[in-house]
Amino acid sequence: MRISVTEAKARLTELVRRAEAGDEVILTRHGRAVARLSPVRPPGDAKSRKALLAAVRASAAAKATRGPDAARSQDFLYDAEGLPG
Repeated sequence: MRISVTEAKARLTELVRRAEAGDEVILTRHGRAVARLSPVRPPGDAKSRKALLAAVRASAAAKATRGPDAARSQDFLYDAEGLPG
């Protein structure tokens, strides 16, 4: 549903109810879309949040690669006697 901002002021309660019901309400100004009313999704329960975190951690662990050892990362700058090369 598309409706002008001016008209929406008079019908706000109705528009909010429609958005809660799942209808997409687009507010327009001079014929151009400027805002959208949509329902707020309730946050997930603790179990679903823990499952999501576990999935993110597993995905990150699968993508992680071992880099160079930080203690030896600048060895190429020095010669065998430990002097700048």
